[in-house]
Amino acid sequence: MPNFVNRDITYGQAIREGLDNAMDRDPNVIVIGEGVPDPKAIFNTTAGLREKFGAQRVFDMPLSENGMTGICIGAALSGMRPVMIHQRIDFALLAMDQLVNNAAKWHYMFNGKISVPMVVRVIVGRGWGQGPQHSQSLQAMFAQVPGLKVVMPTTAYDAKGMLIAAIEDNNPVMFIEHRWLHQIKDNVPEEYYRVPIGLAKVMHEGDAVTVAAFSYMAVESLIAAKALMSCMGISIEVLDMRSVSPLDVASVLTSVLKTGRLIVADTAFHSGSIAGELISQVAEKSFDALKTNPVRITSPNHPTPTSHFMTEHYYPDPRTIVDTIVEMLEVDRNLPSYQKMCAMVRRDGPHDTPNRGFTGPF
Repeated sequence: MPNFVNRDITYGQAIREGLDNAMDRDPNVIVIGEGVPDPKAIFNTTAGLREKFGAQRVFDMPLSENGMTGICIGAALSGMRPVMIHQRIDFALLAMDQLVNNAAKWHYMFNGKISVPMVVRVIVGRGWGQGPQHSQSLQAMFAQVPGLKVVMPTTAYDAKGMLIAAIEDNNPVMFIEHRWLHQIKDNVPEEYYRVPIGLAKVMHEGDAVTVAAFSYMAVESLIAAKALMSCMGISIEVLDMRSVSPLDVASVLTSVLKTGRLIVADTAFHSGSIAGELISQVAEKSFDALKTNPVRITSPNHPTPTSHFMTEHYYPDPRTIVDTIVEMLEVDRNLPSYQKMCAMVRRDGPHDTPNRGFTGPF
């Protein structure tokens, strides 16, 4: 691990720096996507790259997702390392044939003699009335495909290190960012470093309940963990899963052997989610370690509403997590400490944006 310096930057800045570092080190790294040279620069994650590296390595992209993905696959097969960017994961659906039947399969079909070293950055998340076609979390859909790695870093430190690791990987990686994370700050080294793909990390230690969380739900789980400890003395263990495929079941099993209880918090729909897959694997491998039934916290099986009034009751939040834990532990909700905890996790301001400084979905 690189030495830390006293330098906090945002998640979005960390991604931009990771791209910058990778392009500096390897002239075969190129960046292409809808809005890459736009003034908003995809949450500022591509700002200044075209000016520094030129229009031959940093490209805007026409609205032809399937065709452009094929071009990027061809570039990867020819020795380039393209980073392709979609401002919403929903747009990647237009390139499913290329991603599933070509990018993910090439290494296998040619017996490992040729690979597709390609990163596809996609953004998930909610807010601003984006509704059912622009707010989906489809990570489980891509994680079903052998040969396609899927990562969802939560912190700025991990975002930079995992992006560099993804660019260096000799096979395709889906790099999924939650737009509510882009403004969260973290201590991030300036130097070039990697964070391994496929390993979870403990964000908060505890022994009462294991909460395995993906992407922004790790932030919500951490808020819940601090409130539970502060108000009720309940210590939960929060794992930031970081990777959807490969899935670090071993780290979750280690935690469940200590706590005996499991909650999986995911940004996706309930049915077919990676949360259900993780619970299934834990139950298959260590059923006897569970003291009670595991629970998944997800969005409901319903298209995302556009109205911000309706979304208030659609997305799970820290209150959802603490209430699930209170029920799992059979804690009395009439206790003053429970009321205090509920007040602590209540979000101030508009519920459909992460903070008052949030400037929009791009």
